[in-house]
Amino acid sequence: MIKVRSFIFYLGMFLFTIPFTLLSLFTFPLAQKYRYGFISLWAKTMIPWLKFSCNLTFEIHGSENIPKKPCIVFCNHQSAWETLALQIALPQQVWVLKRELLLIPFFGWGLWLTSPIAIDRTSGKKALFQMFNQGLTKIQKGFFIIVFPEGTRANLNEDKKYHIGGSWLAKKIDCPILPIAHNAGYFWPKNSFLKYPGKITMKIGPLIDTQELSTDQINEVAKKWINKNVEKITL
Repeated sequence: MIKVRSFIFYLGMFLFTIPFTLLSLFTFPLAQKYRYGFISLWAKTMIPWLKFSCNLTFEIHGSENIPKKPCIVFCNHQSAWETLALQIALPQQVWVLKRELLLIPFFGWGLWLTSPIAIDRTSGKKALFQMFNQGLTKIQKGFFIIVFPEGTRANLNEDKKYHIGGSWLAKKIDCPILPIAHNAGYFWPKNSFLKYPGKITMKIGPLIDTQELSTDQINEVAKKWINKNVEKITL
Protein backbone atom coordinates (compact mmCIF):
# COMPACT_ATOMS: atom_id res chain seq x y z
CA MET A 1 0.00 0.00 0.00
CA ILE A 2 2.85 2.41 0.77
CA LYS A 3 4.26 1.86 -2.70
CA VAL A 4 0.87 2.51 -4.28
CA ARG A 5 0.31 5.66 -2.21
CA SER A 6 3.81 6.93 -3.04
CA PHE A 7 3.18 6.33 -6.74
CA ILE A 8 -0.09 8.24 -6.56
CA PHE A 9 1.70 11.14 -4.88
CA TYR A 10 4.35 11.36 -7.59
CA LEU A 11 1.81 10.94 -10.37
CA GLY A 12 -0.28 13.79 -9.02
CA MET A 13 2.81 15.94 -8.51
CA PHE A 14 3.95 15.31 -12.08
CA LEU A 15 0.55 16.07 -13.58
CA PHE A 16 0.24 19.28 -11.58
CA THR A 17 3.83 20.52 -11.94
CA ILE A 18 4.06 20.73 -15.72
CA PRO A 19 1.05 22.99 -16.38
CA PHE A 20 1.70 24.97 -13.20
CA THR A 21 5.29 25.70 -14.24
CA LEU A 22 4.23 26.76 -17.72
CA LEU A 23 1.67 29.09 -16.18
CA SER A 24 4.32 30.42 -13.79
CA LEU A 25 6.41 31.62 -16.72
CA PHE A 26 3.86 34.37 -17.24
CA THR A 27 4.84 35.84 -13.85
CA PHE A 28 8.30 36.75 -15.18
CA PRO A 29 7.52 40.49 -15.71
CA LEU A 30 6.23 40.84 -12.13
CA ALA A 31 8.22 41.94 -9.08
CA GLN A 32 9.92 39.17 -7.12
CA LYS A 33 7.44 39.20 -4.24
CA TYR A 34 4.53 38.64 -6.62
CA ARG A 35 6.37 35.89 -8.50
CA TYR A 36 7.13 34.20 -5.19
CA GLY A 37 3.54 34.59 -4.01
CA PHE A 38 2.27 32.72 -7.05
CA ILE A 39 5.01 30.09 -7.34
CA SER A 40 4.78 29.19 -3.64
CA LEU A 41 1.27 27.95 -4.38
CA TRP A 42 2.96 24.85 -5.81
CA ALA A 43 4.38 23.89 -2.41
CA LYS A 44 1.15 24.87 -0.69
CA THR A 45 -0.65 22.46 -2.99
CA MET A 46 1.82 19.59 -2.65
CA ILE A 47 1.64 19.54 1.17
CA PRO A 48 -2.13 18.77 1.32
CA TRP A 49 -1.69 16.40 -1.65
CA LEU A 50 0.94 14.55 0.39
CA LYS A 51 -1.55 14.26 3.23
CA PHE A 52 -4.28 12.98 0.93
CA SER A 53 -2.16 10.52 -1.05
CA CYS A 54 0.28 9.27 1.61
CA ASN A 55 -1.43 10.18 4.89
CA LEU A 56 1.67 12.19 5.83
CA THR A 57 0.92 15.29 7.89
CA PHE A 58 2.98 17.71 9.96
CA GLU A 59 2.92 19.99 12.97
CA ILE A 60 4.93 23.12 13.72
CA HIS A 61 6.13 24.21 17.15
CA GLY A 62 7.75 27.54 17.97
CA SER A 63 6.08 29.77 15.39
CA GLU A 64 6.18 32.54 18.00
CA ASN A 65 9.96 32.64 17.48
CA ILE A 66 9.62 33.83 13.88
CA PRO A 67 10.75 37.47 13.85
CA LYS A 68 8.82 40.22 12.11
CA LYS A 69 11.99 41.28 10.31
CA PRO A 70 13.59 38.86 7.83
CA CYS A 71 16.64 36.90 8.88
CA ILE A 72 18.79 33.95 7.84
CA VAL A 73 17.30 30.51 8.49
CA PHE A 74 19.38 27.41 9.24
CA CYS A 75 17.43 24.20 8.68
CA ASN A 76 18.58 20.59 8.68
CA HIS A 77 18.21 18.91 5.29
CA GLN A 78 16.89 15.35 5.25
CA SER A 79 14.46 15.25 2.33
CA ALA A 80 12.54 17.33 -0.17
CA TRP A 81 9.73 17.79 2.36
CA GLU A 82 11.32 20.74 4.17
CA THR A 83 11.64 22.68 0.91
CA LEU A 84 7.86 22.52 0.72
CA ALA A 85 7.00 23.01 4.39
CA LEU A 86 9.25 26.03 4.89
CA GLN A 87 7.10 27.91 2.40
CA ILE A 88 4.14 27.32 4.67
CA ALA A 89 5.93 27.88 7.98
CA LEU A 90 7.70 31.14 7.07
CA PRO A 91 6.96 34.38 5.20
CA GLN A 92 8.36 35.08 1.72
CA GLN A 93 11.79 33.56 1.29
CA VAL A 94 14.68 32.77 -1.03
CA TRP A 95 17.04 29.81 -0.87
CA VAL A 96 20.78 29.55 -1.13
CA LEU A 97 21.29 26.65 -3.52
CA LYS A 98 23.66 25.19 -6.08
CA ARG A 99 23.00 26.66 -9.50
CA GLU A 100 22.79 23.21 -11.14
CA LEU A 101 19.29 22.86 -9.67
CA LEU A 102 18.06 25.59 -12.02
CA LEU A 103 18.74 23.30 -14.98
CA ILE A 104 16.15 20.70 -13.92
CA PRO A 105 13.20 20.88 -16.34
CA PHE A 106 10.08 22.51 -14.91
CA PHE A 107 11.22 22.34 -11.26
CA GLY A 108 14.35 24.36 -11.98
CA TRP A 109 12.44 26.88 -14.05
CA GLY A 110 10.14 27.58 -11.14
CA LEU A 111 13.14 27.95 -8.83
CA TRP A 112 14.72 30.43 -11.22
CA LEU A 113 11.59 32.58 -11.20
CA THR A 114 11.86 32.94 -7.40
CA SER A 115 15.28 34.62 -7.84
CA PRO A 116 17.26 32.34 -5.48
CA ILE A 117 20.87 32.86 -4.48
CA ALA A 118 22.23 30.26 -6.90
CA ILE A 119 25.95 29.76 -6.43
CA ASP A 120 28.74 27.80 -8.04
CA ARG A 121 30.27 25.93 -5.13
CA THR A 122 33.55 25.48 -6.98
CA SER A 123 34.16 29.22 -7.29
CA GLY A 124 35.34 29.72 -3.67
CA LYS A 125 35.51 33.36 -2.58
CA LYS A 126 33.53 34.45 -5.62
CA ALA A 127 30.57 32.42 -4.34
CA LEU A 128 30.84 34.03 -0.90
CA PHE A 129 30.78 37.55 -2.28
CA GLN A 130 27.87 36.60 -4.51
CA MET A 131 26.05 35.46 -1.37
CA PHE A 132 26.85 38.76 0.31
CA ASN A 133 25.70 40.99 -2.54
CA GLN A 134 22.51 39.08 -3.24
CA GLY A 135 21.84 38.20 0.39
CA LEU A 136 21.94 41.81 1.54
CA THR A 137 19.57 42.79 -1.26
CA LYS A 138 17.12 40.00 -0.41
CA ILE A 139 17.04 40.90 3.28
CA GLN A 140 16.46 44.57 2.43
CA LYS A 141 13.55 43.53 0.21
CA GLY A 142 11.98 41.62 3.10
CA PHE A 143 12.89 38.04 2.17
CA PHE A 144 14.00 35.40 4.65
CA ILE A 145 17.12 33.57 3.42
CA ILE A 146 16.95 29.79 3.70
CA VAL A 147 20.28 28.02 4.20
CA PHE A 148 20.79 24.27 4.48
CA PRO A 149 24.18 24.41 6.21
CA GLU A 150 24.89 20.72 5.59
CA GLY A 151 24.98 21.54 1.88
CA THR A 152 23.18 18.39 0.75
CA ARG A 153 20.54 16.09 2.16
CA ALA A 154 21.69 13.86 5.00
CA ASN A 155 20.42 10.53 6.25
CA LEU A 156 18.36 10.56 9.43
CA ASN A 157 21.24 9.88 11.84
CA GLU A 158 24.06 11.24 9.69
CA ASP A 159 26.19 13.97 11.24
CA LYS A 160 27.47 16.27 8.50
CA LYS A 161 29.77 19.23 8.88
CA TYR A 162 28.19 22.65 8.44
CA HIS A 163 29.50 24.73 5.56
CA ILE A 164 30.77 28.20 6.40
CA GLY A 165 28.73 30.14 3.82
CA GLY A 166 25.60 30.75 5.89
CA SER A 167 27.42 31.83 9.04
CA TRP A 168 29.79 34.01 6.97
CA LEU A 169 26.80 35.73 5.39
CA ALA A 170 25.16 36.27 8.78
CA LYS A 171 28.31 37.98 10.08
CA LYS A 172 28.81 39.99 6.93
CA ILE A 173 25.32 41.50 6.88
CA ASP A 174 24.93 41.53 10.69
CA CYS A 175 21.88 39.28 10.70
CA PRO A 176 20.61 36.80 13.33
CA ILE A 177 19.94 33.16 12.53
CA LEU A 178 16.66 31.33 13.05
CA PRO A 179 17.34 27.60 13.66
CA ILE A 180 14.79 25.02 12.51
CA ALA A 181 14.82 21.28 13.22
CA HIS A 182 12.58 18.52 11.87
CA ASN A 183 12.42 14.75 11.49
CA ALA A 184 11.16 14.51 7.89
CA GLY A 185 13.82 11.95 7.01
CA TYR A 186 12.03 9.40 9.18
CA PHE A 187 8.97 9.53 6.90
CA TRP A 188 10.51 10.75 3.63
CA PRO A 189 14.01 9.20 3.57
CA LYS A 190 16.82 10.66 1.50
CA ASN A 191 16.57 9.62 -2.17
CA SER A 192 13.68 7.30 -1.39
CA PHE A 193 10.62 6.76 -3.56
CA LEU A 194 8.56 5.72 -0.54
CA LYS A 195 6.64 8.15 1.65
CA TYR A 196 5.58 6.67 4.99
CA PRO A 197 2.39 7.73 6.80
CA GLY A 198 2.65 9.66 10.04
CA LYS A 199 3.22 13.17 11.37
CA ILE A 200 6.41 15.13 10.78
CA THR A 201 7.40 17.54 13.53
CA MET A 202 9.08 20.85 12.76
CA LYS A 203 10.46 22.94 15.61
CA ILE A 204 11.44 26.60 15.25
CA GLY A 205 13.97 27.82 17.77
CA PRO A 206 14.82 31.22 19.26
CA LEU A 207 16.97 33.59 17.25
CA ILE A 208 20.74 33.19 17.50
CA ASP A 209 22.48 36.55 17.85
CA THR A 210 25.57 36.45 15.64
CA GLN A 211 27.22 39.74 16.62
CA GLU A 212 29.55 38.37 19.27
CA LEU A 213 30.21 35.01 17.60
CA SER A 214 32.76 33.91 15.00
CA THR A 215 31.59 32.02 11.92
CA ASP A 216 32.72 28.74 13.48
CA GLN A 217 30.92 29.56 16.73
CA ILE A 218 27.72 30.39 14.84
CA ASN A 219 27.81 27.01 13.16
CA GLU A 220 28.57 25.30 16.45
CA VAL A 221 25.67 26.94 18.31
CA ALA A 222 23.20 26.39 15.47
CA LYS A 223 24.25 22.78 14.92
CA LYS A 224 24.06 21.96 18.61
CA TRP A 225 20.50 23.32 18.86
CA ILE A 226 19.32 21.65 15.65
CA ASN A 227 20.88 18.26 16.42
CA LYS A 228 19.55 18.28 19.98
CA ASN A 229 16.01 18.99 18.81
CA VAL A 230 16.13 16.57 15.89
CA GLU A 231 17.05 13.91 18.41
CA LYS A 232 14.18 14.91 20.70
CA ILE A 233 11.47 14.86 18.07
CA THR A 234 12.76 11.67 16.44
CA LEU A 235 12.63 9.62 19.64
